[in-house]
Formats: sequence, C-alpha cells, structure tokens
Amino acid sequence: MGEKNEVRFPQEVIDEYAALGVDLPALFSAGHLGTRMGVEIKEAAADRVVGTMPVEGNTQPYGLLHGGASAVLAETLGSVGAMLHGGSGKIAVGVDLNCTHHRGARSGLVTGVATPVHRGRTTATYEIVISDEQDRRVCTARLTCLLRDVNPSDAARVRD
Repeated sequence: MGEKNEVRFPQEVIDEYAALGVDLPALFSAGHLGTRMGVEIKEAAADRVVGTMPVEGNTQPYGLLHGGASAVLAETLGSVGAMLHGGSGKIAVGVDLNCTHHRGARSGLVTGVATPVHRGRTTATYEIVISDEQDRRVCTARLTCLLRDVNPSDAARVRD
C-alpha cells in the first residue's frame, strides 16, 4: 500500500502538461491521502477514469469498507476526469459529492469507474461506480467539480 503507480494518459495530454512543467502522472498519483489509503489510478482520460483501493486498512469498526473511503476513491477519480476535461488551463475543484452505499465489502480490492454525466465550460459532473471483486456494486457516487482558470500561483503549487 502507498507505492506509486504509473498512470496511463494519452500522450498528447502528457505533452500538453509537460510543456507547462507539470508531471501529469505524478500530479494524479492520488495525493497523500490517496497514497495512505492505497488508491491506484489504472487508467485516466476525460471520458473514463479507473482506479482501485484495498478494503484492508480502509474499514470502519465492523470490518466493512468505510463509506468515507469510498468517497475518497470517488472524489479522486471524478476529479481526475474533470481535470482532464478542463485541460491545462483549468483546475477542477469539487463542489458537490454524494454517495449511495449499496453493500459492504470486507476484503480484497474495490474498483471505481468514473464516467462523465456533464462536461461543460465551468462545471463537470461524473458518476463513479465502485464495485467489489465479484463485480457487485458497492457504491454509486456523483461528483460535480467547478472548473476555474489556473492562476500563476497554482502552477507553483502543482509543481512542488
């Protein structure tokens, strides 16, 4: 848990961000929280983002996957999709997240798949379906992100 993985992006997207001095795969490593929780982004494009997270280490007192852990996975995947939709001139900021928990998971990996519901100029909304290893739906989430213009100070924070 916590190891960095290589995230797959279309080469033209990597090149666009690299021209700005941003290492896109490092940027979308799921951050410190995602690293602590074992989130791994397996596939990333504006129209589909896939990631996994172990149940172990992310449970509530009854031994079930914590609903907050599902929310972290959902917001991570939806935010990646929104950032890729917005392009290098925009930053995606989550403004609404809702999660419906359908069943518990006690072990293994859960996989989240984020797909767009709406991709506009100022907002992007993604549905994220989280399933267990038997392909049973554990959680359905919806994330809406505000797409705001990048400020010069944002670029410095992204590179650090």
